[in-house]
Amino acid sequence: METLRHIVLFIHLIGFAVLFGSWAVQAFGGAREITRLMHVGISIAAVAGLALAAPWGLPDGAEMNYAKIGTKLVVLLVIGAFLGIGQARQRKAGGVPPVLFWGVGVLTLVNAGIAVLW
Repeated sequence: METLRHIVLFIHLIGFAVLFGSWAVQAFGGAREITRLMHVGISIAAVAGLALAAPWGLPDGAEMNYAKIGTKLVVLLVIGAFLGIGQARQRKAGGVPPVLFWGVGVLTLVNAGIAVLW
């Protein structure tokens, strides 16, 4: 069971890497657009993260940190909202507002930092 949990954690990290990597390509490549790959990355990270939040496959005596899980979920929802709103504005006006675009990258790093440092 622990091996399965590690596989799900690996998939979760892949989702983060896809989201942040596709954002970084857009941020430093000049286009600064919301791409479909960002939506794919957040979807992978969200599904795997929710699977990791379930209390299965934990070593004996380990407890879940529900405050951390809740905080990460709220940040994930805000990132998803930024992606959705940014995508809609991009279609309508031809560009993403800088606050939304940069917010996606900063909040993605914040979410990773919460995972590692908390």
